[in-house]
Amino acid sequence: MSAAVIRATGLWTPPQSISNEALVASYNAYVERWNAGNADRIAAGEVEAKLPSSVEFIEKASGIKARYAIDPDGILDAGRLRPRVAPRPDEELCLMAEAGVNAAKDALDSAGLSGADVDGVICSATSMQRTYPCIAIEIQDAIGAQGFGFDMSVACSSATFALQNAVSLIAAGQAQRILVVTPEITTPQLNYTDRDSHFIFGDVAVAAIIEREGLSPGGWRILSVRAKTQYANTIRSNQGFLNRCEEPARDEDEMLFVQQGRRVFKEVCPWVSDLILAHMADIGLSPADMKRLWLHQANINMNRVVASRVFGRDFADHEAPTILDEYANTAGAGAMVCFHKHSDGFQPGEKGLICSFGAGYSAGSVFIERRAA
Repeated sequence: MSAAVIRATGLWTPPQSISNEALVASYNAYVERWNAGNADRIAAGEVEAKLPSSVEFIEKASGIKARYAIDPDGILDAGRLRPRVAPRPDEELCLMAEAGVNAAKDALDSAGLSGADVDGVICSATSMQRTYPCIAIEIQDAIGAQGFGFDMSVACSSATFALQNAVSLIAAGQAQRILVVTPEITTPQLNYTDRDSHFIFGDVAVAAIIEREGLSPGGWRILSVRAKTQYANTIRSNQGFLNRCEEPARDEDEMLFVQQGRRVFKEVCPWVSDLILAHMADIGLSPADMKRLWLHQANINMNRVVASRVFGRDFADHEAPTILDEYANTAGAGAMVCFHKHSDGFQPGEKGLICSFGAGYSAGSVFIERRAA
């Protein structure tokens, strides 16, 4: 069995961002128009008037202040409320592959490697742009990687579950170095007419190079990994290839992201906290051994509850950093983006935890230790 190391990470961020103020103005313009157009039905009690959103509501509910997006103009157009995505010829990189390649090149450059040094590519994200050929194989071809590529998805645990697959493949001797890419193009998955969720997602891509220990100094030794799922219907997206065949056809909004936020909060916080503490105990670690937690970035209030339960005390912001104010919820990429942005200040031997949790329910925990350069 070969131990594995996170050699380097890389990030791609869209060039444009949407502030809460701009998003609220667009949403409220839509609400005003919708309420005016349905005034008679509202008065007759057939439908309820839509409530406006506010910056204060968004920040209190989530901690989100902005989000990067592939097309802010389409999202902020009150008559459209969704990003515009231009179709591309099959000979060109698709949008997800392009985002993934950008993050992959950033990771490779950081490690001083080229695509030819990679034995396999795993593309893991909440949703794939297409069914086949695999986005991972397209990325593999674009960067000149060797070996194999495959796609996978576990919603918000996509990156951590992919890391665990990479560790297993390296341990089995099937690869020396694997690139894990999580391109999360999530803004097209949102219903921007829904007050409770129109602010949640942002777009990003993150990549990590996982390699057999001993190939190079530095990086992060992966001490232990654990995955857990438990079926829950509280976070859902019904988009899929069968939609076009359904009779009667459903409204498009019914196929977009939806969640029962209060129930998710109540059920997931203790569930994932218990998983982390049990995993920690099983490998002989304690909360005092954790210098930092890089948690899934969905909701700042959830992160505070989970971090408090894991540390068993009040904690400083740098011990459980968040990126929600800048990136919003980036689904499966969130914990790894947080790790990429906030993994400084560690001495060799110091430890931390990368942890995802979300739809499924799913949770993935990855305990790591800084290695000597």
